[in-house]
Amino acid sequence: MKKSYLITKEEILKFYKTVNSLTHKGLQGHGVIIAGSYGKIGAAVLASKSCIKSGCGLVTTFIPKCGYQILQISNPEVMVLTDENTNFITQINLPFIPQAIGIGPGIGKDLATQKGLFEFLRVNKLPLVLDADALNILSENQSWLELIPEKTILTPHQKELERLIGKWDSESHKFEKTIAFSEQYNVIIVMKGAPTFIINETTVCQNTTGNAALATAGSGDVLTGIITSLIAQSYQPLEAAQLGVFLHGLTADIALPQTGYQSFIASDIIKNLGKAFLSLEY
Repeated sequence: MKKSYLITKEEILKFYKTVNSLTHKGLQGHGVIIAGSYGKIGAAVLASKSCIKSGCGLVTTFIPKCGYQILQISNPEVMVLTDENTNFITQINLPFIPQAIGIGPGIGKDLATQKGLFEFLRVNKLPLVLDADALNILSENQSWLELIPEKTILTPHQKELERLIGKWDSESHKFEKTIAFSEQYNVIIVMKGAPTFIINETTVCQNTTGNAALATAGSGDVLTGIITSLIAQSYQPLEAAQLGVFLHGLTADIALPQTGYQSFIASDIIKNLGKAFLSLEY
């Protein structure tokens, strides 16, 4: 029988770390976001901004060349590395070793991008968050799942999940298939939805924050940045996934009285992260 529990403030506070008053940026973790393609550089902007806004000391974004000025202007706090290709990612070269990498938002599925992802997965040993097009590429190349590190976090929405595990005919069937997938590849699955569930083999956690305002473009890119940031700050992958979805949902609960459902956008998640963190400390 699967173990199931709620992700509440009480659960989060069991492992939440306050920031040491004597820390510096070199101790706060270095996160990398690999994202974007022509027309979808916004995904890289949102994911890297949420990564640094969630407490990461340093964030580097790896993007195709077409996004260079956009990133440097929109996120001055974030460092930028570019692919040799102008419009999409083809070859991922990092001249340093970060603490965590988030990959997938807006990268597209060009064949050269698929090859680049494969070469990256083949050599990478660092903690990973896989989202969006990285998941779509993996769903078409399932043997590559054997290459990803243990406890890699996958953050699929419903359609991406279906591509990965196949169709289901009921909610219980969906959970059975997701649990089996998590066990087979030893990965953590953040099953985005209302509510969001986290599947870690046979353990199922249900998030308790968030509302329909989060059903907006870029919301998932922001979540990828938050979770990547938390892993870079030395949270264990399951803790990072739980705290990430909790904070992500909390921003929408905090902002809703001001924005309403309709005008809440992904940038509002980032804007309200400070208040979400503060609510854990006081």
